[in-house]
Amino acid sequence: MSDFTHDFWSLYVAGITVLGIVGCVVLLWVTARKKVAASSDNTTGHVWDEDLTEMNNPLPLWWVVMFVLTIVFGVGYLVVYPGLGRHQGSFKWTTAGEYKAEVAKANAELEPIYARFAAMKPEEIAADPQAHAIGERLFMNNCAQCHGSDARGSKGFPNLTDGDWLHGGEPDKIRETITAGRIGTMPPMAAAVGSPDDVKNVANYVLSLSGSPHDSLRASLGKSKFSACAACHGMQGKGNPALGAPNLADNVWLHGWGEQAIVSIINTGKVSEMPAQKDKLTEAQIRVLAGYVWGLSNKP
Repeated sequence: MSDFTHDFWSLYVAGITVLGIVGCVVLLWVTARKKVAASSDNTTGHVWDEDLTEMNNPLPLWWVVMFVLTIVFGVGYLVVYPGLGRHQGSFKWTTAGEYKAEVAKANAELEPIYARFAAMKPEEIAADPQAHAIGERLFMNNCAQCHGSDARGSKGFPNLTDGDWLHGGEPDKIRETITAGRIGTMPPMAAAVGSPDDVKNVANYVLSLSGSPHDSLRASLGKSKFSACAACHGMQGKGNPALGAPNLADNVWLHGWGEQAIVSIINTGKVSEMPAQKDKLTEAQIRVLAGYVWGLSNKP
């Protein structure tokens, strides 16, 4: 209830809840006080289908007791657990708190298993069958949604098996990326490059860096305009891992290949985010996962 973005909705639901309980109490009270005049044969005088007669019997005691217990349970529940607007309940229970407690318990149970990998180098973790199996499961649960179950990625999501790394493929860099995440920003560069024709020329020059099919005349005209991009990608277009700037000369295209795709990125820019995993995974889990990912592109 306290997760609502506006107080109106929490008060709305709380109001319906309270009115429901009050309505049950009033209904029980009214039915207990109201007496229907009965005839000598203990009927109310209502007859259906010629022979179905309504008797004037009081509610069964067990039914009344169950009704009362239901009301008491409802009131008690609202006191103990969150259910009335922003009231947190006397137990301070939340689904997030329960989840964190379960995760902490599971991590404590798994700690002896991960302790064996604490002194192992990333190369040893990648080669260890048990560590590999754990790392693979961690990858499937936390990384495969973007990078694919085979870790080969897709458009906009890096391939982790080819050795092409935006921020460096050393074990420490991989662990750093998993822990803190990454945000890659390519600002719109059309204004810095020049006219729309200049943008096309630069796109063809970029294609020429990797030997990809391109218009050689446009590429020669775009070389001088590429200086606007060289601050991040370097004059040779080989990128800069310190900035996360891609290597444009290795024929690996993260966001699409061809003149049209490159022109679009120059015009509109591109923002990519790798979410941080430090709040989801323990340091030991990140260590094993980093070793597994390193091993994907460093197989014997």
